[in-house]
Amino acid sequence: MVPTTTNGDHTVMLTSSFSHLLTLSLLQSPRTYPSNQASMAMATSYGSLANPPFTSKIPFPNKQVSNWIPATISNGNGTGGGMFIMARRNLSIQFHVRAVTGDQGSRNVSDVKFPSDYTELLMQAKEAAQSALLDGKQLLEIEFPTAGLQSVPGDGEGGIEMTGSMLLIREFCDRFVPAEKATRTRVFFPEANEVSFARQSAFEGCSLKLDYLTKPSLFEDFGFTTKVKMADRVKPEDETFLAAYPYFNVNEMLVVEELYKEAVVGTNRKLIIFNGELDRIRSGYYPSFFYPKLAELSKTFLPKLDTVYYIHNFKGVKGGTLFRCYPGPWKVLRKATSGSYICLHQQEEMPSLKEVALNILPSV
Repeated sequence: MVPTTTNGDHTVMLTSSFSHLLTLSLLQSPRTYPSNQASMAMATSYGSLANPPFTSKIPFPNKQVSNWIPATISNGNGTGGGMFIMARRNLSIQFHVRAVTGDQGSRNVSDVKFPSDYTELLMQAKEAAQSALLDGKQLLEIEFPTAGLQSVPGDGEGGIEMTGSMLLIREFCDRFVPAEKATRTRVFFPEANEVSFARQSAFEGCSLKLDYLTKPSLFEDFGFTTKVKMADRVKPEDETFLAAYPYFNVNEMLVVEELYKEAVVGTNRKLIIFNGELDRIRSGYYPSFFYPKLAELSKTFLPKLDTVYYIHNFKGVKGGTLFRCYPGPWKVLRKATSGSYICLHQQEEMPSLKEVALNILPSV
Protein backbone atom coordinates (compact mmCIF):
# COMPACT_ATOMS: atom_id res chain seq x y z
CA MET A 1 0.00 0.00 0.00
CA VAL A 2 1.33 3.40 -0.96
CA PRO A 3 0.94 6.08 1.72
CA THR A 4 -1.21 9.05 0.71
CA THR A 5 -1.75 12.48 2.16
CA THR A 6 -3.92 15.53 1.69
CA ASN A 7 -2.25 18.56 0.20
CA GLY A 8 -2.13 21.66 2.33
CA ASP A 9 -0.10 23.37 4.97
CA HIS A 10 0.22 21.69 8.34
CA THR A 11 1.95 22.64 11.56
CA VAL A 12 3.37 19.95 13.83
CA MET A 13 4.68 20.77 17.30
CA LEU A 14 7.06 18.45 19.02
CA THR A 15 10.03 18.40 21.40
CA SER A 16 12.69 15.83 22.18
CA SER A 17 15.10 15.00 24.96
CA PHE A 18 17.84 16.39 22.74
CA SER A 19 16.27 19.88 23.16
CA HIS A 20 15.66 20.15 19.44
CA LEU A 21 13.97 23.17 18.00
CA LEU A 22 12.97 22.52 14.41
CA THR A 23 11.19 24.89 12.11
CA LEU A 24 9.33 23.56 9.12
CA SER A 25 6.02 23.20 7.37
CA LEU A 26 4.50 20.26 5.52
CA LEU A 27 3.37 20.49 1.94
CA GLN A 28 2.35 17.95 -0.73
CA SER A 29 2.82 14.19 -0.72
CA PRO A 30 5.71 12.26 0.86
CA ARG A 31 7.51 10.87 -2.20
CA THR A 32 7.37 13.88 -4.53
CA TYR A 33 10.37 16.00 -5.47
CA PRO A 34 9.02 18.99 -7.44
CA SER A 35 11.30 21.48 -9.11
CA ASN A 36 10.05 24.60 -7.35
CA GLN A 37 12.39 25.87 -4.64
CA ALA A 38 11.37 26.82 -1.12
CA SER A 39 13.59 27.48 1.84
CA MET A 40 13.56 26.34 5.42
CA ALA A 41 15.98 26.97 8.25
CA MET A 42 16.16 24.33 10.93
CA ALA A 43 18.07 25.20 14.09
CA THR A 44 18.99 22.38 16.41
CA SER A 45 20.53 22.70 19.85
CA TYR A 46 21.64 19.65 21.75
CA GLY A 47 21.40 19.15 25.48
CA SER A 48 24.24 17.38 27.23
CA LEU A 49 24.34 13.59 27.27
CA ALA A 50 26.30 11.73 29.89
CA ASN A 51 26.52 8.58 27.80
CA PRO A 52 27.72 8.71 25.13
CA PRO A 53 29.66 12.00 25.15
CA PHE A 54 29.80 14.43 22.29
CA THR A 55 32.96 14.25 20.24
CA SER A 56 32.15 16.77 17.56
CA LYS A 57 29.52 19.02 16.08
CA ILE A 58 29.40 19.41 12.33
CA PRO A 59 27.76 22.59 11.01
CA PHE A 60 25.77 21.98 7.85
CA PRO A 61 25.69 24.71 5.21
CA ASN A 62 22.40 25.84 3.77
CA LYS A 63 21.18 23.66 0.93
CA GLN A 64 18.28 24.52 -1.33
CA VAL A 65 15.84 21.68 -1.64
CA SER A 66 12.33 22.21 -2.89
CA ASN A 67 8.94 21.79 -1.21
CA TRP A 68 9.64 22.79 2.40
CA ILE A 69 8.07 25.85 4.04
CA PRO A 70 8.62 27.00 7.63
CA ALA A 71 6.42 25.83 10.49
CA THR A 72 7.12 24.90 14.10
CA ILE A 73 7.65 21.54 15.73
CA SER A 74 7.28 20.84 19.43
CA ASN A 75 5.63 18.18 21.56
CA GLY A 76 1.98 17.90 20.67
CA ASN A 77 0.98 14.35 21.43
CA GLY A 78 1.58 14.31 25.17
CA THR A 79 3.09 10.85 24.99
CA GLY A 80 6.55 11.76 26.27
CA GLY A 81 9.80 11.01 24.50
CA GLY A 82 8.82 13.39 21.73
CA MET A 83 10.47 12.81 18.38
CA PHE A 84 12.38 15.45 16.46
CA ILE A 85 10.35 14.78 13.33
CA MET A 86 10.65 16.54 10.03
CA ALA A 87 8.21 15.75 7.26
CA ARG A 88 8.28 15.42 3.54
CA ARG A 89 11.20 15.68 1.38
CA ASN A 90 12.33 19.09 0.35
CA LEU A 91 14.03 21.69 2.50
CA SER A 92 16.74 24.24 2.85
CA ILE A 93 18.43 23.07 6.00
CA GLN A 94 20.94 24.30 8.56
CA PHE A 95 21.57 22.30 11.70
CA HIS A 96 24.14 20.33 13.68
CA VAL A 97 24.49 16.57 13.82
CA ARG A 98 26.73 15.12 16.46
CA ALA A 99 29.20 12.34 15.85
CA VAL A 100 29.06 10.10 18.89
CA THR A 101 31.51 7.50 20.00
CA GLY A 102 31.46 5.30 23.03
CA ASP A 103 32.30 1.92 24.43
CA GLN A 104 31.76 -0.64 21.69
CA GLY A 105 31.53 -3.49 24.17
CA SER A 106 28.41 -5.36 25.16
CA ARG A 107 26.48 -5.41 28.39
CA ASN A 108 23.73 -7.49 29.91
CA VAL A 109 20.47 -6.02 28.61
CA SER A 110 18.18 -8.82 29.78
CA ASP A 111 16.40 -6.53 32.27
CA VAL A 112 16.21 -3.39 30.15
CA LYS A 113 13.38 -1.02 31.06
CA PHE A 114 11.07 0.63 28.56
CA PRO A 115 12.87 3.77 27.30
CA SER A 116 11.85 7.15 28.66
CA ASP A 117 12.76 8.98 25.45
CA TYR A 118 14.43 8.50 22.08
CA THR A 119 17.89 9.14 23.49
CA GLU A 120 17.53 6.14 25.77
CA LEU A 121 15.86 4.13 23.02
CA LEU A 122 18.77 4.62 20.63
CA MET A 123 21.26 3.58 23.29
CA GLN A 124 19.24 0.44 24.02
CA ALA A 125 18.96 -0.38 20.31
CA LYS A 126 22.69 0.13 19.81
CA GLU A 127 23.60 -2.14 22.72
CA ALA A 128 21.08 -4.79 21.66
CA ALA A 129 22.51 -4.84 18.13
CA GLN A 130 26.07 -5.04 19.42
CA SER A 131 25.16 -7.94 21.71
CA ALA A 132 23.54 -9.82 18.84
CA LEU A 133 26.54 -9.34 16.57
CA LEU A 134 28.86 -10.58 19.32
CA ASP A 135 26.65 -13.68 19.47
CA GLY A 136 27.21 -14.30 15.77
CA LYS A 137 23.89 -12.97 14.45
CA GLN A 138 24.00 -11.59 10.91
CA LEU A 139 20.43 -10.56 10.06
CA LEU A 140 18.90 -8.13 12.56
CA GLU A 141 15.64 -6.23 12.85
CA ILE A 142 15.10 -2.96 14.74
CA GLU A 143 11.51 -1.72 14.85
CA PHE A 144 9.86 1.03 16.89
CA PRO A 145 7.36 3.88 16.36
CA THR A 146 8.65 7.27 15.27
CA ALA A 147 5.56 9.39 15.99
CA GLY A 148 6.03 9.10 19.77
CA LEU A 149 7.04 6.25 22.05
CA GLN A 150 3.40 5.41 22.75
CA SER A 151 2.12 5.90 19.19
CA VAL A 152 0.60 3.14 17.08
CA PRO A 153 0.76 2.52 13.32
CA GLY A 154 -1.31 5.16 11.58
CA ASP A 155 -0.79 7.89 14.18
CA GLY A 156 1.80 9.58 11.97
CA GLU A 157 1.59 10.45 8.28
CA GLY A 158 3.78 8.24 6.08
CA GLY A 159 6.19 10.90 4.87
CA ILE A 160 6.67 12.25 8.38
CA GLU A 161 7.40 8.79 9.78
CA MET A 162 9.94 8.03 7.05
CA THR A 163 11.78 11.29 7.66
CA GLY A 164 11.68 10.62 11.38
CA SER A 165 13.25 7.24 10.71
CA MET A 166 15.94 8.89 8.59
CA LEU A 167 16.95 11.20 11.42
CA LEU A 168 16.92 8.38 13.96
CA ILE A 169 19.00 6.16 11.69
CA ARG A 170 21.66 8.87 11.51
CA GLU A 171 21.60 9.15 15.30
CA PHE A 172 21.78 5.36 15.60
CA CYS A 173 24.72 5.12 13.20
CA ASP A 174 26.59 7.84 15.09
CA ARG A 175 26.41 5.58 18.14
CA PHE A 176 26.68 2.16 16.54
CA VAL A 177 29.28 2.60 13.81
CA PRO A 178 32.88 3.32 14.92
CA ALA A 179 34.51 6.13 12.95
CA GLU A 180 36.99 3.76 11.32
CA LYS A 181 34.11 1.56 10.07
CA ALA A 182 32.00 4.35 8.56
CA THR A 183 33.30 3.95 5.00
CA ARG A 184 32.62 0.20 5.22
CA THR A 185 29.00 0.68 6.28
CA ARG A 186 26.41 1.04 3.50
CA VAL A 187 22.95 2.45 4.23
CA PHE A 188 20.32 1.47 1.66
CA PHE A 189 17.40 3.87 1.37
CA PRO A 190 14.18 2.86 -0.42
CA GLU A 191 14.89 4.76 -3.62
CA ALA A 192 17.42 6.96 -5.39
CA ASN A 193 15.56 10.22 -4.65
CA GLU A 194 15.63 9.38 -0.97
CA VAL A 195 19.42 9.17 -1.09
CA SER A 196 19.59 12.65 -2.59
CA PHE A 197 17.37 13.98 0.17
CA ALA A 198 19.45 12.24 2.86
CA ARG A 199 22.69 13.69 1.51
CA GLN A 200 21.26 17.19 1.71
CA SER A 201 19.78 16.80 5.18
CA ALA A 202 20.43 14.34 8.00
CA PHE A 203 23.37 12.52 6.37
CA GLU A 204 25.21 15.49 4.90
CA GLY A 205 28.88 15.44 5.78
CA CYS A 206 28.99 11.89 7.12
CA SER A 207 31.34 9.17 5.85
CA LEU A 208 28.71 6.44 5.63
CA LYS A 209 28.06 5.04 2.16
CA LEU A 210 24.52 5.87 1.01
CA ASP A 211 22.76 3.73 -1.57
CA TYR A 212 19.28 2.73 -2.74
CA LEU A 213 17.11 -0.35 -3.27
CA THR A 214 14.91 0.83 -6.14
CA LYS A 215 14.83 3.61 -8.69
CA PRO A 216 11.78 5.42 -10.06
CA SER A 217 10.10 4.28 -13.27
CA LEU A 218 7.71 5.98 -15.68
CA PHE A 219 4.84 4.38 -13.76
CA GLU A 220 5.96 5.46 -10.29
CA ASP A 221 2.62 7.17 -9.61
CA PHE A 222 0.98 3.74 -9.83
CA GLY A 223 3.39 2.18 -7.35
CA PHE A 224 5.84 0.73 -9.87
CA THR A 225 9.59 1.05 -9.43
CA THR A 226 12.62 -0.69 -10.89
CA LYS A 227 14.54 -3.03 -8.61
CA VAL A 228 18.27 -2.50 -8.38
CA LYS A 229 20.66 -5.42 -8.75
CA MET A 230 22.48 -5.71 -5.46
CA ALA A 231 25.52 -7.21 -7.14
CA ASP A 232 26.00 -3.85 -8.85
CA ARG A 233 25.74 -1.86 -5.61
CA VAL A 234 27.78 -3.84 -3.08
CA LYS A 235 31.52 -3.20 -2.86
CA PRO A 236 34.18 -5.69 -1.66
CA GLU A 237 35.11 -3.52 1.32
CA ASP A 238 31.52 -3.35 2.66
CA GLU A 239 31.09 -4.95 6.08
CA THR A 240 27.70 -3.81 7.37
CA PHE A 241 24.47 -3.00 5.55
CA LEU A 242 21.53 -1.09 6.98
CA ALA A 243 18.21 -1.16 5.11
CA ALA A 244 16.32 2.03 6.00
CA TYR A 245 12.50 1.74 6.28
CA PRO A 246 12.03 -0.52 3.21
CA TYR A 247 8.22 -0.61 3.22
CA PHE A 248 6.99 2.18 0.93
CA ASN A 249 6.92 -0.10 -2.13
CA VAL A 250 6.54 -3.88 -2.02
CA ASN A 251 9.65 -4.34 -4.16
CA GLU A 252 11.88 -2.84 -1.51
CA MET A 253 11.75 -5.77 0.89
CA LEU A 254 12.25 -8.21 -2.00
CA VAL A 255 15.48 -6.38 -2.82
CA VAL A 256 16.50 -6.55 0.85
CA GLU A 257 16.13 -10.33 0.68
CA GLU A 258 18.27 -10.33 -2.48
CA LEU A 259 20.88 -8.25 -0.66
CA TYR A 260 20.95 -10.79 2.15
CA LYS A 261 21.27 -13.76 -0.20
CA GLU A 262 23.89 -12.25 -2.50
CA ALA A 263 26.02 -10.21 -0.13
CA VAL A 264 25.60 -11.56 3.42
CA VAL A 265 25.06 -15.32 3.32
CA GLY A 266 28.39 -17.14 3.47
CA THR A 267 30.30 -14.01 4.51
CA ASN A 268 31.08 -12.14 7.73
CA ARG A 269 28.87 -9.22 6.70
CA LYS A 270 25.85 -8.05 8.70
CA LEU A 271 22.48 -6.68 7.62
CA ILE A 272 20.22 -4.58 9.85
CA ILE A 273 16.64 -3.81 8.79
CA PHE A 274 15.62 -0.56 10.46
CA ASN A 275 11.87 0.17 10.75
CA GLY A 276 10.91 -2.10 7.87
CA GLU A 277 7.33 -2.62 9.14
CA LEU A 278 7.80 -6.37 8.79
CA ASP A 279 4.66 -6.95 10.84
CA ARG A 280 2.73 -6.24 7.66
CA ILE A 281 4.25 -9.35 6.13
CA ARG A 282 4.01 -11.42 9.31
CA SER A 283 0.31 -10.64 9.72
CA GLY A 284 -0.70 -11.36 6.13
CA TYR A 285 -1.42 -7.72 5.36
CA TYR A 286 -0.37 -8.37 1.76
CA PRO A 287 -2.70 -11.03 0.24
CA SER A 288 -0.65 -13.91 -1.14
CA PHE A 289 -2.84 -13.98 -4.26
CA PHE A 290 -1.72 -10.49 -5.26
CA TYR A 291 1.73 -10.48 -3.62
CA PRO A 292 2.95 -14.10 -3.75
CA LYS A 293 6.66 -13.24 -3.56
CA LEU A 294 6.18 -10.89 -0.63
CA ALA A 295 3.97 -13.35 1.23
CA GLU A 296 6.58 -16.05 0.72
CA LEU A 297 9.07 -13.98 2.71
CA SER A 298 7.20 -14.90 5.90
CA LYS A 299 8.31 -18.50 5.32
CA THR A 300 11.71 -18.07 3.67
CA PHE A 301 13.26 -14.83 4.91
CA LEU A 302 11.66 -13.61 8.13
CA PRO A 303 12.42 -16.79 10.11
CA LYS A 304 16.14 -16.03 9.62
CA LEU A 305 15.73 -12.63 11.32
CA ASP A 306 16.72 -11.86 14.88
CA THR A 307 14.51 -9.05 16.15
CA VAL A 308 16.94 -7.37 18.51
CA TYR A 309 14.95 -4.26 19.39
CA TYR A 310 11.20 -3.90 19.09
CA ILE A 311 8.33 -1.73 20.32
CA HIS A 312 4.70 -2.14 19.24
CA ASN A 313 1.89 -0.37 21.07
CA PHE A 314 -1.74 -1.40 21.46
CA LYS A 315 -4.35 1.23 22.30
CA GLY A 316 -7.59 0.84 24.23
CA VAL A 317 -8.76 0.20 27.78
CA LYS A 318 -6.76 -3.03 27.80
CA GLY A 319 -3.89 -1.59 25.82
CA GLY A 320 -0.21 -2.17 26.31
CA THR A 321 3.15 -2.59 24.61
CA LEU A 322 5.07 -5.50 23.14
CA PHE A 323 8.74 -4.82 23.92
CA ARG A 324 11.99 -6.65 23.34
CA CYS A 325 15.64 -5.68 23.80
CA TYR A 326 18.12 -8.44 22.91
CA PRO A 327 19.09 -10.72 24.57
CA GLY A 328 16.15 -10.28 26.90
CA PRO A 329 12.76 -11.97 26.56
CA TRP A 330 9.68 -10.62 24.82
CA LYS A 331 7.61 -8.62 27.30
CA VAL A 332 4.04 -7.39 27.26
CA LEU A 333 3.97 -4.15 29.26
CA ARG A 334 1.27 -1.81 30.49
CA LYS A 335 1.78 1.75 31.65
CA ALA A 336 0.60 2.34 35.21
CA THR A 337 -0.99 5.55 36.47
CA SER A 338 2.35 6.37 38.09
CA GLY A 339 3.94 6.51 34.64
CA SER A 340 6.08 3.40 35.11
CA TYR A 341 5.63 0.21 33.10
CA ILE A 342 4.45 -3.09 34.56
CA CYS A 343 5.38 -6.40 32.92
CA LEU A 344 2.21 -8.43 32.39
CA HIS A 345 3.72 -11.35 30.50
CA GLN A 346 7.03 -12.48 29.06
CA GLN A 347 8.26 -15.31 26.86
CA GLU A 348 11.32 -16.27 24.84
CA GLU A 349 9.68 -16.43 21.39
CA MET A 350 8.01 -13.50 19.67
CA PRO A 351 4.22 -13.67 20.07
CA SER A 352 2.03 -12.62 17.17
CA LEU A 353 0.36 -9.24 17.41
CA LYS A 354 -2.98 -11.02 17.23
CA GLU A 355 -2.08 -13.17 20.22
CA VAL A 356 -1.06 -10.12 22.26
CA ALA A 357 -4.15 -8.12 21.30
CA LEU A 358 -6.75 -10.88 21.70
CA ASN A 359 -5.32 -13.18 24.35
CA ILE A 360 -2.62 -11.66 26.53
CA LEU A 361 -3.74 -8.06 27.07
CA PRO A 362 -7.47 -8.77 27.65
CA SER A 363 -6.68 -11.44 30.22
CA VAL A 364 -4.73 -9.15 32.55
